[in-house]
Amino acid sequence: MTSEDPLADRLQLDRPHSARVWNFLLGGKDNYAADREAGEMIVKMFPDIALLARLQRGFLVRAVHYLAAEAGIRQFLDIGTGLPTVDNTHEVAQRIAPESRIVYVDNDPLVLVHAQALLTSTPEGACAYVEADVRDPETILEAAARTLDFSKPIALTMLGILGQIPDSDEPEAVVARFLDALPPGSYLALTDGTDTNPALNQAISVYNANSASSYYLRSPARVTAFFDGLEAVEPGIVPISQWRPEPVDVGSDTSDVVDTICGIGRKI
Repeated sequence: MTSEDPLADRLQLDRPHSARVWNFLLGGKDNYAADREAGEMIVKMFPDIALLARLQRGFLVRAVHYLAAEAGIRQFLDIGTGLPTVDNTHEVAQRIAPESRIVYVDNDPLVLVHAQALLTSTPEGACAYVEADVRDPETILEAAARTLDFSKPIALTMLGILGQIPDSDEPEAVVARFLDALPPGSYLALTDGTDTNPALNQAISVYNANSASSYYLRSPARVTAFFDGLEAVEPGIVPISQWRPEPVDVGSDTSDVVDTICGIGRKI
């Protein structure tokens, strides 16, 4: 890539980006020196951050499995996709129901490049990718409607993405706009980091000072409020390590991790 390459300019390789830092924390290779430096800095200040990354990935798999296998959902709108790894939303859903249709949304150009190459659907289903910012619901919904049928239930997944929206951009209103567009019987699956751990607060503060983007930790009550008006799926809105853990995880050293909370809510 040359300096005249518009994609190279947008990638901002000299500054860490959240999707690439998260990829590093998950042990991926789709990241650059600036991302690795930021990730290592956060790990040094808050060693559990890599564990949180893995727990969030585990929640994605369990949540999509629940939605496809138990709730019967066949349409997914995954906002804040991040870089593809293993067990992406369409892979989990289409293993259960090959006809599942998935729309991925992210605004990182590197995610777009990888998504176009790797996020391939079964013949029976569909995969589409929308390059857009979560704060632009109208653009996302219009594009998603080319793949998803908004007269039928849709699962909206927003894992860690709302923490990238400052309060000034009203994240609660963003969630409400997406939910308003979904029919009854749809679901919201959500995770976000909380501000209850001083070490995590400090690590995120340093990250924000050195990154191309910022992350905003919020109180558990504020994260829980994103589910207002929805019927919570058992066990409710809980620390991420406590949402339907696999038998192998019960009693493990992850069982008391509370710095990220999550849940699934059903629109009545």
